[in-house]
Amino acid sequence: MQTQLISIIIPVLNEEAAIENLLQQLQVYRHQGHEVIVVDGGSSDNTLLIVEPLTDRLIVSTPGRAEQMNRGAESARYDTLWFLHADTVLPENAVVHIQKALQQKAWGRFNVRLSGSHLMFSLIAVMMNLRSCITGIATGDQGIFVKKTTFNKVAGFSALPLMEDIDISKKLKQVSPPACLREKLVTSSRRWEKNGIIKTILLMWWLRLAFWLGVSADKLARQYH
Repeated sequence: MQTQLISIIIPVLNEEAAIENLLQQLQVYRHQGHEVIVVDGGSSDNTLLIVEPLTDRLIVSTPGRAEQMNRGAESARYDTLWFLHADTVLPENAVVHIQKALQQKAWGRFNVRLSGSHLMFSLIAVMMNLRSCITGIATGDQGIFVKKTTFNKVAGFSALPLMEDIDISKKLKQVSPPACLREKLVTSSRRWEKNGIIKTILLMWWLRLAFWLGVSADKLARQYH
């Protein structure tokens, strides 16, 4: 059976503190023939210097996560796309899990765990994963993966400053329900710790509700930052 090679796409902007750890994890997959594409949105720190020797392709793009991920997908050589955030820690054999999942579904995502030690983070992660499986909506920190033909069929990420992951999940659901992998990606809890756990929970709930009610992503983005 031919190996199902994967294009791993990472949008970055001033991620010098986190990106090297992720790229080091991905070197084993580069050695297996998979490719790593980093799309920079105009970093002013040392991100580019760190990234260059550890990636197959470094693309400089206009800022905006959706635009950056679309640029990465356009340049991808392989038929499977896997989108990762720069602060992600991967589970063992992540690529194997993706390959198996895409034999049954057109797209999917991993479960997630927050990096912080506070007990609330475990509960938040459980609720995030449960909600995602029930609704079929994935967030970017869950490591969305998708067949390139399916990605192109739904016209990729919409040009939104926020909620681009929610939007593409809705489009992908029209093709197939997601593969909900139990293996966990670890994502940074830095935003929760900086802004306060309860405050961040309430903000996330409000943003999702407002987006569902039709409030523009541009308006919501101003509240998020």
